[in-house]
Amino acid sequence: MNAIILTAIWGVVMMFGGVFIKRASVPKYWAIAGMVIILVANIMEFFGYTFFRIETRGMLQFDAFGLLFNTIAFACTLLYFMLNGRDIEKVGKNVSEYFALLFFILCGVAIASSFKTLLMLFLGIEIMSIPLYILTGSDKRNLKSTEASLKYFLMGAFSTGIMLMGIAFLYGGNTFASFYIDNLHLGTGKLPVMIGAGLVMLIVSMSFKVSAAPFHFWTPDVYDGAPTVFTSFMATIVKVAGFIAFIRLFQSSFGIMQEQWQTLVVIITAATLLIGNLTAVFQQSVKRMLAYSSIAQAGFMMLAIFALNDTAREGLLLYAAAYSLASIGLFAILIRMNDYTIQGFNGLAKKQPVLAITATVFLLSLTGIPLTAGFTAKFYMLLAALKTGNHLWLVILAVLCAAISAYYYFRIIQAMFFKEAEESEFVMDAPASFKWLLIVTSALIIILGLMPGLVIDWLYY
Repeated sequence: MNAIILTAIWGVVMMFGGVFIKRASVPKYWAIAGMVIILVANIMEFFGYTFFRIETRGMLQFDAFGLLFNTIAFACTLLYFMLNGRDIEKVGKNVSEYFALLFFILCGVAIASSFKTLLMLFLGIEIMSIPLYILTGSDKRNLKSTEASLKYFLMGAFSTGIMLMGIAFLYGGNTFASFYIDNLHLGTGKLPVMIGAGLVMLIVSMSFKVSAAPFHFWTPDVYDGAPTVFTSFMATIVKVAGFIAFIRLFQSSFGIMQEQWQTLVVIITAATLLIGNLTAVFQQSVKRMLAYSSIAQAGFMMLAIFALNDTAREGLLLYAAAYSLASIGLFAILIRMNDYTIQGFNGLAKKQPVLAITATVFLLSLTGIPLTAGFTAKFYMLLAALKTGNHLWLVILAVLCAAISAYYYFRIIQAMFFKEAEESEFVMDAPASFKWLLIVTSALIIILGLMPGLVIDWLYY
């Protein structure tokens, strides 16, 4: 509850602060201060200190899983503000309002990690999505940004309609006539038609929110058209929050009838892995390649929904931390590049060695190379899938797709270290503080790769 209330309050503070704050550089510091307060408050709630005691009638449940994810999400957002605060200032004039929208998104993230009813799930997803429609179109000077915003809004509204229809079917189909997900805990008998229809609609709508194939078609254009600084947030914090809501819903409501819907999830997972990796291979724009690679990463996270066991929960939390840290760091470097193509990275190691080395760590983690957090997270996902004893071919496919991902990630490493570039390509704004933050981020990725218990052990605190 601390996180939900404080993110909403700080969003309002940032929104009205825009009236009084005239300097574009000031809102960043207010946002960082607010993020620190929210992070500390969430950690205190993890240890039992709740500032706001509000009767939720069982609609919200603040357990270790949700609070631990909130801690990961807020810590990554704090890093995001520190790395990209100056870049948010360059998007437009309404800097304070941009930060306010980001805090409102975090309010939706906190709800999505703690809901106990279908209505709170809907509210959490929509509170995350609506500010993103605005942020996607915030670059008024770029027609692609406006196009991406409109496309995202239309597709998002369509998927929301499917989600509401699914919720209506589940409400009408359960014997309790209840929105509480615990009352949807069905047996292993024959699946009622209304429950089955609602279940399929929820899978479709949630797959859209996390950009899983074949409901991923909006992702490349939206990620490419949105301002890069906001693409970074969309592709990390918002995506993993969608997966947390996904696994929370299905483990609480449909876990015991897993065999009846598992095949559909298997098809979606396999399609996501294949489409994401194969299309990323042919991209020349690094930004667009990262959009397709985020689809591929979603395929690995879908293994948690397929497995739906304790290892899947542990792995998903670790994946959230590993993927968010690596992607935020890589996008932060990309924002400062003059050329978003792979050729734009040519010779980066000679001109900016710190950026090249840290980018290499991020890329190795996204690939799943040992000693990085990405490797450990992928290992947990594969182990969770293996423990089910079903569809072992899916695990083999995931490993093969990880090998394919090495090709397009290593193309960037090759460009940075083994190709030459013109002098004019490296007029970059990379102050010492920015470089130190990248070093800290890459160190965290290696530490989590060597000691994943630093995250996972807190799940059983």
